Amino acid sequence: MQPLQSKLPWVGESIFSKMSRMALEEQALNLSQGFPEFQPPSELIEAIHQASLMGKNQYTPMPGTPELREAIALKELQIHQHTVNPQTEITVTPGATAGLYTAIQALIHPGDEAIIIEPAYDSYRPAIELAGGVCLPVQYNLTDFSFPWDDLTAAINEKTRLIIINTPHNPLGVIFSAADFDRLYQLIENTSIRVISDEVYEHIVFDGQTHSSILSHPGLKSRAVKVSSFGKTFHSTGWKMGYLMAPADITQEIRKVFQFLAFSVHSTTQFGLAQYMNAHAEWEPSLSDFYQKKRDLFIDALGNNTAFKVMPCQGSYFAVLNYGNLSNLSDQEFAEIVTRQFKLASIPINAFITEQPVTKLLRFCFAKNDDTLLKSVEILHRISTQYHD
Repeated sequence: MQPLQSKLPWVGESIFSKMSRMALEEQALNLSQGFPEFQPPSELIEAIHQASLMGKNQYTPMPGTPELREAIALKELQIHQHTVNPQTEITVTPGATAGLYTAIQALIHPGDEAIIIEPAYDSYRPAIELAGGVCLPVQYNLTDFSFPWDDLTAAINEKTRLIIINTPHNPLGVIFSAADFDRLYQLIENTSIRVISDEVYEHIVFDGQTHSSILSHPGLKSRAVKVSSFGKTFHSTGWKMGYLMAPADITQEIRKVFQFLAFSVHSTTQFGLAQYMNAHAEWEPSLSDFYQKKRDLFIDALGNNTAFKVMPCQGSYFAVLNYGNLSNLSDQEFAEIVTRQFKLASIPINAFITEQPVTKLLRFCFAKNDDTLLKSVEILHRISTQYHD
């Protein structure tokens, strides 16, 4: 028998699994993987519990329960001021990552080129390649986190079928503005290129800014897929609940793929989410305030008297620190030293980049309890004063 030929020969253990495993082995504080340290709303948990007791435990309709899709459409209208048809334009998926995979499989054919903007979530490239596509990365400016418009323009050609963007961005924390969407539309207006907009952190933006969704842009809406996550919104990443929004023609193709991937999503959670969202309209505006306090606690406690440089953070629940004043080691090497010697786990930014340059940037998740954040800052101060290569 011939050895099995891998379809993803370059893929090994993910950086998230590796750093979380290392944190567990070293009994280190884990600010690496992006999961909150606090519970979902108690009313939401109770709503899901009651749905189970009421017998809502069987298969739901393939696109999601009508109640949840209607609650999502109402949320989009109230918060983002755009209309989405709950019957033909919303599909509930078992997590945003499964949603991304489904959308990419629906949009990419063998030989098609798809552009991603790095640093990028590590599921984009494998999904593109499994669809037979060619992944072309372009890179943010890692000095000031500015968007690579010139490189994106140069990468577009007659084979380009898809561009994937992420706002608020993981791991850099930058956001796409309405003007950015205007510029993107100008680039692709006369092409057949479609766009996947990964907006899983849409409800976590800071300093009085508002989230701009791709579905709010009249030109892009007809060619866009928006990806969202209940896990990020309701502190429930382990539930794996996400959803896709796209015009009816794209949604039709998405559902063709999805019915053979998962068919339907956990029933009682869908009923509970719909009930909670309809009964608690105040949840969304409070989320940005909640996480801004976490961001500010972490950054303010770190202060200016440190060798670490805090990079801008406009959204998401990640802070990026530049350690260039401390070490010339690569991100991966320095992250492992910080975890093993100082008992604080983070994620190296080069793990989000195909060519993995020496960027000297680490990502820390601040979706943690205040005491965890303050203990982490104490460690960072100790590294700042004690560490030498």
